Amino acid sequence: MVHFNFQGLRLTRLERPVKMIPVFKTQRSCPISPMISILVLHGPNLNMLGTRERSLYGALSLKDVNGAIETFAAQEGIRVQIRQSNIEGELVTWIQEAKDRIDAIVINPAAYTHTSVAIRDAIAAVDIPTVEVHLTNVHARESFRRRSYIAGVVIGQIAGFGPDGYVLGIRAALAYVKRNPAQTPS
Repeated sequence: MVHFNFQGLRLTRLERPVKMIPVFKTQRSCPISPMISILVLHGPNLNMLGTRERSLYGALSLKDVNGAIETFAAQEGIRVQIRQSNIEGELVTWIQEAKDRIDAIVINPAAYTHTSVAIRDAIAAVDIPTVEVHLTNVHARESFRRRSYIAGVVIGQIAGFGPDGYVLGIRAALAYVKRNPAQTPS
């Protein structure tokens, strides 16, 4: 080592070269926070989980479901934002606000699955990988529930696994984002 002074500072220079650790630029655009961020949206009436049609939806409350989501996210080292609304326009706004900020969306549009062109168009407009989740197997229920306006603009659908469907949806979204990093904003 060689010591010298420069403008009152004592500096040290190593005699031998320092072994550099290679640093690779990732395809993700934000070098500060490579943490994957997923928006989880619950549609109408899901705030009634635990009390609403327990034979179909089970005894877990939305708070319980959200706790399981947050636990899984912490284990995986990902960030989740969880929101619920009974208002279609609010869900559309949250989807639009996610553009360029969120890596993936997991959405249970609930009854809006079968009626909302607005939610469908919002998902298509933001071009964020999205997974559609349903607590029940909508394909085994009433015929009107078998039609999803959302299905054509999402990367996949998970139905019939109860609250576990959310974690399965997040797993699927996470795997998709990791395979396609150039398509995400983080």
